[in-house]
This record gives sequence, structure tokens and C-alpha cells, in this order.
Amino acid sequence: MRQIREQDQWLAQVKEAPLEPELPIVDPHHHLWDTPGNRYFLDQLLEDTNSGHNVVATVFLQCGAMYRADGPEELRPVGETEFVNGVAAQSASGIYGPMRACLGIAGHADLMLGAAVGGVLDAHQEAAPRRFRGIRHITAWDPHEEVHNFAGCFKGMMGDSRFREGAKELIKRGMTFDAFFYHPQIPELTDFARALPDLTIILDHFGGPMAVGPYAGKQAEIFQQWKKDMAELARCPNVNVKIGGLNMPLNGFGWHKNALPPTSEELAKATRDYYLHTIDCFGPQRCMFESN
Repeated sequence: MRQIREQDQWLAQVKEAPLEPELPIVDPHHHLWDTPGNRYFLDQLLEDTNSGHNVVATVFLQCGAMYRADGPEELRPVGETEFVNGVAAQSASGIYGPMRACLGIAGHADLMLGAAVGGVLDAHQEAAPRRFRGIRHITAWDPHEEVHNFAGCFKGMMGDSRFREGAKELIKRGMTFDAFFYHPQIPELTDFARALPDLTIILDHFGGPMAVGPYAGKQAEIFQQWKKDMAELARCPNVNVKIGGLNMPLNGFGWHKNALPPTSEELAKATRDYYLHTIDCFGPQRCMFESN
């Protein structure tokens, strides 16, 4: 776990007292995984949630962890829900304290299956009947070679008739759809949201504003287009936004390259306009802070 230990040592160089430590918080977006050199399980989550804030519960978001090793390909992601539901049961025992980890679960199902995805959604629900709430299907795609495209993603994916037929299965079951992609794709989500007004949509990470590869050095220009696209998206009342996940390498701030981690003041100064614009457009009722 060398990578995690080094990251913890780096983060530990800056310590701050929490603001409003009594404020009850439900973290709507985090992951659990065990990849080489990078383990984040219940123990690590508890270290973070017990760091001074009053985190009362969390929501797990799909990340490709613990898929089934065999069986029908389309059902393999159900293994992630089975795994996370087990972690949630650990937390619900109360042995680890009052915080309830993974009180809600958003897994993955391939919407490109069309109406056939209904069987996958039902399998997720059976695996976690009290906790499963919906899915995330990542559609992040960009034509530039320097930008990482997620497996299976292609141009115009959210406009594909099969994808939309799959999304209708979510509506039938009252399940939610988390969207993650790159900022040039925001208008695609707007069109998708208008075509499916009964689908509850949650946009992750501010719509993925990029500042790497061909977008490096163009943050001011990109921000202006992002503002317009987000304002138009906000006109869709079925879209909510997770505000967070803005300090990843793809966002171009380069925090991970510095000797010291950024302070809260530095983070706020660099990203405040994204937060303020999003809250202005969507209103606080449709925004939720996420840890990612």
C-alpha cells in the first residue's frame, strides 16, 4: 500500500481545524476498491470520516470494483453491489461507530443493452434491496488522443437509441442515473435530460471541465463555455449536480505536483467560481457537496 501511505504523508503536511464540526453530513459520492498499491476499504473510509467532521452516512458510487469473475458478462457488475452491500452491513452493525457507510449504492449496468438492462437492474436490487438506488454509466469520450477515453465510450453515446431505451428501464424502477463525462459533452446531457424528463439525473464532478492535453492553458476560455453550457443544462429540472471532484489531474490545477498539498484557502480561491456559478444556476436544492 505504498502509494496510499505516501499520499497520506503528503496530505499530513497541512492540518486544518474543521469548519462547523457539528453539521451533519451525508457524503453522496465515494468509492471502495483494491487495486495494486491503492486500497480504499472501510478502514480507510472511517479514517477520513472520523477526521473531525460529523459525517453520518455515505453513498457509494460505482468504480469497477469486485466484479464477478464469471457468469454472464452483463451481470458481472452486480458483484460490486454484492461487495458494497457487505461493507454496508459491516458498518450497520454499529461496531465501527454511528456512521453508516454505503447507506446508498449506485452501481453499474450497461444501458447499451437497451430494454434488456432491466434484468441487470433487478439483479442489483436483489443484491442490495434496501440500499441500491441507481447506476452510473460513464460516457467520457473526447476525439483527442491525449485525452483518456473510458472503455466502451463513443461519440454521441447518450443520444444512441439503445442507451435511451436502457435509461427508460431506470425510470420504470424509480432509479437514478449518475453521469460522468468531459465538459464538451454537457450539451449532450442537456438533450438526454430533455428527452427523458422523468429520469432523475445526477451530474458528477461539475461536468468534468478539462485542462489537460489540447485543453491545457485554456482554462479561462473553457470556463466561459462551461458556464453557458451549465446554465442551459440547469433549465432541465430533472438534473441535479454533485459539486466536488474538481481537483483531479484532468482538471489541470496540478496540485499533485506540488511539494505541499493545497490549503482550503488555496482550493477555494482556485475553484470558487465553479461552485458559485453552479449553485447560482441549479439552486442549493439541486446541489450536493461530494468528497469523491
